Amino acid sequence: MKRLSLLVLVLVTLSACAAIPTNTQPKPIGTKDGKSSNTVMAPEPRQNIDPFMLVRDFIDATSNPDRDFAAARAFLTSEANQKWDTKNPTIIETTFATVPTSQLPQTAQDKTQTVLLQGKYVGRLGNDNSFVPRLGDVSQVVKLERNSENQWRISEPPPGVYMPQNQFNTNYRRVTLYFYNPEFTVLVPDPRYVVIPPATSIPHRVTELLIKGPGDAVRDTLVSALGPDTDIFSETKESDDGALEVNLTKVGKDLTPEKSKQIVAQIVKSYSGVTSSRVRVLVEGQQILPDQRDYRPSDVSATAGESLLALNSNLQGMLVVDGTLRSLTDGNAVKGPAGNGTYSVVNAAQSLDGSRLAVVTRAGGGMRLRVGELEQDLSEVDLPATALSRPTWLLSTGPKEPGAEVWTAVDGTSVARVTRSDSGWTAKGVNITDITPFGPISDLRLSRDGTRAALVIAGRLYVASVVRNNQDVALRSPRQIQPSTLGSAVQSIDWLSQDVLVVSSSLPALPVTKVYADGYKLDRYSQSNLTVPVGSVAAAPARQVQVIDPSGLWSASDITDVWRANSIRMSQGALVFYPG
Repeated sequence: MKRLSLLVLVLVTLSACAAIPTNTQPKPIGTKDGKSSNTVMAPEPRQNIDPFMLVRDFIDATSNPDRDFAAARAFLTSEANQKWDTKNPTIIETTFATVPTSQLPQTAQDKTQTVLLQGKYVGRLGNDNSFVPRLGDVSQVVKLERNSENQWRISEPPPGVYMPQNQFNTNYRRVTLYFYNPEFTVLVPDPRYVVIPPATSIPHRVTELLIKGPGDAVRDTLVSALGPDTDIFSETKESDDGALEVNLTKVGKDLTPEKSKQIVAQIVKSYSGVTSSRVRVLVEGQQILPDQRDYRPSDVSATAGESLLALNSNLQGMLVVDGTLRSLTDGNAVKGPAGNGTYSVVNAAQSLDGSRLAVVTRAGGGMRLRVGELEQDLSEVDLPATALSRPTWLLSTGPKEPGAEVWTAVDGTSVARVTRSDSGWTAKGVNITDITPFGPISDLRLSRDGTRAALVIAGRLYVASVVRNNQDVALRSPRQIQPSTLGSAVQSIDWLSQDVLVVSSSLPALPVTKVYADGYKLDRYSQSNLTVPVGSVAAAPARQVQVIDPSGLWSASDITDVWRANSIRMSQGALVFYPG
């Protein structure tokens, strides 16, 4: 009977380690409350190494998250192993140091030792598996003691997992989940990071994250088509015919055809970066919609609201040059008072559908915002200010609907949203209590889905979530993006896609960069031909990136492109922009 009990215990332990879910804590697939195994089965650390090398090897061993970081746990004493928390890894720069905390030299008779782990923070993974940037120096005390075999082991490790960035890149994969804006008109990306090994389990981890809902930073901004009680009916995996099967249960009582379409679109878009296979959405083993069994991303573009975000091919962008509005195509003035010199234009924005303009003009020693129809007289908004940032439009409510809301930062200390009503254009305040402590706002860009705002505050880049509660609108959960790289040198920003920004700066090594909105990744555009500071940048999906530096207007299609000059004459303070 004892042998049978032992066999059952072994089988249960093995099943608990069969897959690693998104939070890196092992549990059986398909359950929400599985227990992890603390059994360490990993090679012993190298024999007779000094405490400093042992701590370095321990940090390197965190590159393997398998079996609840068993490889790293082998460096710990039994007591430390029981207490060590492996949730939410902290990511540090790849180069780090282990140094003594005392000037006294170590002797062979020492039984304990204290080592200081030094480096730079990059960020951490939150409880939702999203990346959270963190700025500052790492200075963590690590205590060690000799075991019965006279080998050093860590008795007090750093609190949690400290993982060098190169190892995080190797062992974690970025996946982009999609949730809806509150109106259920557009799907919005919500990036997360999941453990890679075993790669075959990644689709299942994506399903787990999807049913948990939007991430912490956008929890009050985005909504899910999946009901709050949704669960996994069976493992998400490839079927015998090659389709990826996502099999759910408890998706909600009111499963209308429209809601089913929204669920399908949300799931298919979330797997578009994970698999090239067809996606089959099932509810308790039955296909969710009777008229179609399998889907590809192109099948759900309408429900995903992609037409709302797409720029009309005829809208090629505009320039502000010498106080007038001009076409980016040929540099000629646009029709109407904004182009003929009637207004002294400082900056401007065109609505996503192209039918409306918002321009900031000089008037009476200050700045005024004018809004109205393209090529027509523009109404002056009751919004007196000394300075107004270039306007930014909210997406329309429908593919053929004109923009009805535009935002601008007022005197660097507040944000106004100007909305269309029967009585004209009216300015309302935006709650920026969470933003105010960071300093003056010089640039503000709404993402083209309207759920995020990128801001330049005191030369630093921030991204915040747009939270709407009836008529109250606020910017919440602000995060400084790439603080150690961009510092306070940011000049201009624009959205290249829903979750990627193009950023210009005064840094000679980083005149223009592509920055992911969660802050984890930054790609450098070519430095060739550009002169800092690059004062204006325009970006949009399926458009060349346009920038203006002290020598003129330049364009590039990709980060590896050499910047190409445009013959349109620029003047000091000239700006370039696409609709949005």
